[in-house]
Amino acid sequence: MAPRLLFYVQHLLGVGHFRRAMALVRACEEAGIEVTVASGGRPVEGIAPAGRLVQLPPAESADGRFSTIIDERGQPIDDAWRASRREALLGLFDACRPDLLLIEQFPFGRRAFRFELLPLLEAAQARHPRPVTVCSLRDVLVMKSDPRRQEEMIVLARTYFDRVLVHGDPAVIPLEASFPVASALADRLAYTGFVVDSAAQGTIAGADTPVSDEILVSAGGGAVGRPLIEAALAARPLTRWRDKPWRIVTGPGMAERDLDALRLSLPAGVQLDRVRADLPALFARCHLSISQAGYNTVMELLSVRARALVVPFAEASETEQTLRARRLAAMKLIHLVEGEALAPASFAAAIDRAAAASRPVMTLRFDGGAQSARMLRALAGPHAPGLATDGKASGGRRA
Repeated sequence: MAPRLLFYVQHLLGVGHFRRAMALVRACEEAGIEVTVASGGRPVEGIAPAGRLVQLPPAESADGRFSTIIDERGQPIDDAWRASRREALLGLFDACRPDLLLIEQFPFGRRAFRFELLPLLEAAQARHPRPVTVCSLRDVLVMKSDPRRQEEMIVLARTYFDRVLVHGDPAVIPLEASFPVASALADRLAYTGFVVDSAAQGTIAGADTPVSDEILVSAGGGAVGRPLIEAALAARPLTRWRDKPWRIVTGPGMAERDLDALRLSLPAGVQLDRVRADLPALFARCHLSISQAGYNTVMELLSVRARALVVPFAEASETEQTLRARRLAAMKLIHLVEGEALAPASFAAAIDRAAAASRPVMTLRFDGGAQSARMLRALAGPHAPGLATDGKASGGRRA
């Protein structure tokens, strides 16, 4: 009988969390795991769903500063909404009776959803037999300066989780780089390698020789992508590539007013798309990609050895993209632009330098989806290593 997995994922602004989740679900299904996904974000256009997708009442961030969580009507969530969603999630858990419970980010993020996640974790602890409980974590966390918050994360992880799967490579970016107290979880951490969806991996074979002169500007999910796109368009007339074809992919989350403004001001020779399901193939074929530095975008770019110039999203307290981009730029795998370098002349010079460079030499692993699925399948076994027999999480060995 196939092990049953319940996977909780909540995206708030972009769609990267959901996109990576779908890649993990596909890998799990290929490994013979039956997956139900509890999705707490708004429905996503342009990303093929996987597993049995159950849409919870959707929530998202009102802005790029994550100042307020709003519901599907654009209203701040209240206690009644929280109670309704908590009931829906716990009902789904009871119906699934999973062997594995996989929770994305928490307790290292998604603190605003403690109202439903702590009851879910308590329900898992009380269930007999207890599902193996695992955290799915990207390579880099948003830095937390408050030691009390870091200690809280450690306590929650040690209390409720059997494993923390880090979808990265410690030789590239160890978790300690963004979470200095990670050593307190050394007995639970397992690095999987980087997660790239199979659809993107299928384009790698054609990546050695560019088949177009296109400059591709993409904005991830698109919710905060307009400044990058406008900066690239302002720099375009100053580049040596101004007469070549340019393509803009805004992402499904760009606001209609921003999309309309871009369409009205779009210069000749530039094509604008909102969603491209074949974006990884565009990365492989373009001469140069200009993008933000979110996990999925960067890993897809690296997996096809694209020339890439990245501009990290660094609004408010967001540190994740900047740390990732700086590490990879130091390894000569991508080119990086920050801050004042987005002025048209400086940005144009950076575009020309990146476009003239060779494609990167790649030694990174992009089989993190398959590795994660293998680890989860092993943990679902009747004698999983390192799991307690008394219904509590234990230290044990790494997966």
